[in-house]
Amino acid sequence: MFKKLFIPSADSDLTSLALLVLRLWFGLTMLFNHGIGKLAHFSEVVQTFPDPLGLGQEASLVLVVMAEVLGSLFLVFGLMTRLAALVLVIDLFVAFLMVHKTALTGQGNGELAFIYLAGYLALLTAVGGFFRWTRWFSNWERKTCCRNKFNLVNG
Repeated sequence: MFKKLFIPSADSDLTSLALLVLRLWFGLTMLFNHGIGKLAHFSEVVQTFPDPLGLGQEASLVLVVMAEVLGSLFLVFGLMTRLAALVLVIDLFVAFLMVHKTALTGQGNGELAFIYLAGYLALLTAVGGFFRWTRWFSNWERKTCCRNKFNLVNG
C-alpha cells in the first residue's frame, strides 16, 4: 500500500490520476481565466494586445485565443494532449520570453506565464495518462484493426 502511494510506477493509476488533475487544473484555469475573456472581449483587447512576433496585433491575438481556448479544451477532454500541450508551451514561452522579458518579479512580470509553462511542459512530456479520449480511441482502433486482420488470416 505505502509503496504504491509513495513510489508509483510510470503507468500507475495514481500517475494517471495526477495527470488528469494536472490537465483539468491547467486546462480549465487557462480557459476560464484567460482564453474566454480574450475571446469575449476581442475587439477591446486587440487594441492593446502586444505583437511579439511582428504579425500584427490582431493576428497575434487570434493565435493566442486559439491556443488558450482550443488548446485548453483539447487538454481538458484529453484530445491530442501532446499537440495541445505543445501549442500552449509555445504560447506561454513567447509570452514569458518576449512579452514579459523573462521577469519573474516586479511590474508586468511573467511569473504566471512561467508557472503555466512548467505545467504544460510536464503534460507535453508525460502525455495525458490513462484518462484521455485519444487513448480510448486509439485502443478501439487498434482492437478493430487487429480483429479484422485476425479474421482475414483465419477466415
